[in-house]
Amino acid sequence: MSQPHAGAALGASYRLVDRIGSGAAGDVWLAESTADKTSFAAKILKTEHASDPELVERFIRERSVLIGLRHQNIVAVQDLVVEGSTLAIVMDYVPGGSLRDLLADGGPIPAAEAMTLCAQVLDALAVAHGRGVTHRDIKPDNVLLSEQWQPGQNGTVRVTDFGIASVVSERQRQTTGILGTPQYMAPELISHGQTSPAADVYSTGVMLYELLAGRTPFAGPGTDFTIAYRHVTSLPPRLEVPEKLWAAVNRLLAKDPRERLGAGDAAAELRNLAAQFASLTALTAAPVTESFEEIERPATMLRSDLIREAEEIPDHVSHFSQDLPELGDAGQHTVIRAMPKREIPRSAALVEEPEKGKYPDWLTKKVVLLAGSGLVLVIALVIGMVWMFEGGSEPSEAVATETLDASQQDQILPTGLSTSRKASFDPETRLVTVEMTYGAQKSELSGAFLEVIPGMSKKSACPAVEWDGAKVSKHQTSTTGLNVTCGWKLDGLVVPANGQKTVTAKFPFAVADASELSEWLSGAASATTAAITDPDAISTAYPSQRLTNINVVTPQRLVSQTPVTVTLVPVWPSGADELNPLYQSPSTGTPSQMLQQVAGGEAGVRFSDSCSGAIAISSDGLVVTALSVTPSCSLRASVGNFTDLMSSPFSITTRE
Repeated sequence: MSQPHAGAALGASYRLVDRIGSGAAGDVWLAESTADKTSFAAKILKTEHASDPELVERFIRERSVLIGLRHQNIVAVQDLVVEGSTLAIVMDYVPGGSLRDLLADGGPIPAAEAMTLCAQVLDALAVAHGRGVTHRDIKPDNVLLSEQWQPGQNGTVRVTDFGIASVVSERQRQTTGILGTPQYMAPELISHGQTSPAADVYSTGVMLYELLAGRTPFAGPGTDFTIAYRHVTSLPPRLEVPEKLWAAVNRLLAKDPRERLGAGDAAAELRNLAAQFASLTALTAAPVTESFEEIERPATMLRSDLIREAEEIPDHVSHFSQDLPELGDAGQHTVIRAMPKREIPRSAALVEEPEKGKYPDWLTKKVVLLAGSGLVLVIALVIGMVWMFEGGSEPSEAVATETLDASQQDQILPTGLSTSRKASFDPETRLVTVEMTYGAQKSELSGAFLEVIPGMSKKSACPAVEWDGAKVSKHQTSTTGLNVTCGWKLDGLVVPANGQKTVTAKFPFAVADASELSEWLSGAASATTAAITDPDAISTAYPSQRLTNINVVTPQRLVSQTPVTVTLVPVWPSGADELNPLYQSPSTGTPSQMLQQVAGGEAGVRFSDSCSGAIAISSDGLVVTALSVTPSCSLRASVGNFTDLMSSPFSITTRE
């Protein structure tokens, strides 16, 4: 597609009508379906996103997750268009404007109205968080209304841009990157670049404050980096609202994410307060604050139990180095920029001068400093040694002095995948080695596989694992839709038909005896099985492990002497996914990646006649043609290890 303009085609199904907005990720166009003129909003991503092959692949992989994110308070994603250098998300068109428009038109609104609006936002977030998707950019601009706002409305909120936030931000998830809007960023995102569902709740709290006061809590003089840093160091200025309401706002804006309510609980609290304070009138717009009250100590930082994908983070706030760049001067604009590594500045310790005669003469400040430094180093060394040799696991009462072994075998999956695991413990190195051996039956299996490597107990941290035999990365809930703790993505594996592939994991554990090792191995296998068979997860990830069946779909009525359209629909633990077919015959393009992974591509697909000659099959077994009239006919199919598939009955008639 050339430069977007009114009247231009967007893929094969849409046509652009008018540009209606723009943002950090791209422009928003009003589009209409070429089939029935239905209006949609199409967000066309910027060229740098569309030219990033990893991001495009991520979007395609996430299509079912985004399309499956359905709730009355979420703008539904209807389609994804990938065409040349164009990458666009097609969403429902929501005509009532945004909360930004509402604020611009009338300023602060009554407390009950503000809390009702934010409760609906939190309802949407609760659903998304339950699917493992965080938004990362909640602000009034991304909260739309289904109709022009009037006091007393309910049920009109539509949160948008989940797709942009959960996918575009993926490459910015590490501590060297930042995505969000400075005036709405949670402290842990500012300090470490890491996020969690609690950060979305915080941003909603900022938005509630803005709806009450007409401005965000930390708006004031300075650049947007200055504004962002206030989230970490400053307290929000007090609003003239009842104490109970102010306490609720403060809970949403807690510096420590563990002190914030979950999205669902926060929504319930706001609705309860809205009923109590229904008679409160809107506040006068609050003036811009020139100075802010500083917190007594830096906020507690986000721990690894709050971010599944994050590396473990020290339980303190590190100071920013002085050479951090300015983010810009527009605190309400989303930014997607790199942040340099932070260094903890060294500050001189202050030691009071001892009173004369109270302490010995040799107890000088220098001695105190040296002793204190030495004590800190000794403690750090002891903790480091314990962590290195124990791998962060809880200490066992005893550690085995001889080599231990355990083994486990999964049931063969419908795709033909078999998985066996062997674990061994080396008492000299205190390392556990696990060999995962994957086998395939009639068809080659490839792509990504999931393995869960949990701690030795429920309270233990996920171990640091060294892998061999595959390209391995930490499992990302936000890109798979599978809520997994201690999960690993084993990518690029190829298990040949009637062959095997082995991958090795090695990590430190202190194991007491063979039964403890065997129990842990069974638990790891069970956790992996539970993740891949989760019926609530709508996802196309890990097809070699998660595909349960394939539906052969044909039209119910066919005309003789015409090709038969056959669609192979994958069935996951959550059900059939007609939006992401494995294959369609006659084929009009390259086979899907899923088909390649579970059947080796078209080579693993064959159709066969069970209609006594009423249909004809091409020599390659891939094209079906209706020949003669019959009241009832079914088509057989073989796809990889799924060798006895049958379509629903269909009839063949004449053209008349």
